[in-house]
Amino acid sequence: MKIGSEAHKQLFCQSFMESHLKYEPEQLPWPKLDVAQLERLRGIPFWEEALNTESNAGFMLNAFAQKVNDPMLRDAIALQGMEESRHSRLIQFLIDHYGIDTKLHPPKPIPDRIESAFVEFGYGECFDSFFAFGLFAIARPSGLLPDQFFTIFDPVINEEARHMVFFVNWVAYKLVNEGRGAKALRDAHSLWNYTGALRNRLDSFKGEKKGSGQGFTASGAGAVTIDLTLENFLSTCIQENDRRMSVYDPRLLRPEFLPKVAKTAFGMIKLLPKRNPSTVESPNLG
Repeated sequence: MKIGSEAHKQLFCQSFMESHLKYEPEQLPWPKLDVAQLERLRGIPFWEEALNTESNAGFMLNAFAQKVNDPMLRDAIALQGMEESRHSRLIQFLIDHYGIDTKLHPPKPIPDRIESAFVEFGYGECFDSFFAFGLFAIARPSGLLPDQFFTIFDPVINEEARHMVFFVNWVAYKLVNEGRGAKALRDAHSLWNYTGALRNRLDSFKGEKKGSGQGFTASGAGAVTIDLTLENFLSTCIQENDRRMSVYDPRLLRPEFLPKVAKTAFGMIKLLPKRNPSTVESPNLG
């Protein structure tokens, strides 16, 4: 498969659209919670951030789709916008159903450079989702919430993986057709944008962009505390990323930067003298 070709575009767009899952948030099997579980759910601090981030994402993607001339790309991007908006509706239903005190803010203005906004959003989603894969797998057996919650949100996590695969193939297709398709140039583009995503999340950790919608990883830090070593955390993220990415056509590109960094860090940690297990404060699962 030649990256940037018409066949490449057909493959990553058709694969994305054909794997779309139909469901409505209000029809999902939401579990009944006891008092302790309900208090725990309401105490998670990132629902407002999650709600507004997903809402803004759907709003921005739908607007971007209208600017895309290619019909197939336009339809695929519009579908992602619909899925992001559905994530927002799912979180809104959860908030209403369980009486969580939060609110939906007015949508952010559509940026003038909307394609750049999509690129920034896409790399941020790749950043957050890589760690969310591992955190989801770690939290599921912890008893934090009933397993029915994880059954409901597993398709949402899979949708994030689909978005990642579509995005990195779209970026590669775009760069090739702009004359910037050499592997070194694409790698530099990824490094620059992942660095920007990391910077935004560090700013959120420091409180410089509170409520800015700069990713659930930062906004939900400290929401869940699980005892595990950094080695086990990275190992789980790597394994879950590999598992979720394994279902896609092998001819499609996958996000490479964070898995490579994580695998390098994991290999270095394994060489260090073993210490007592430490507590890792995990970001949220959105």
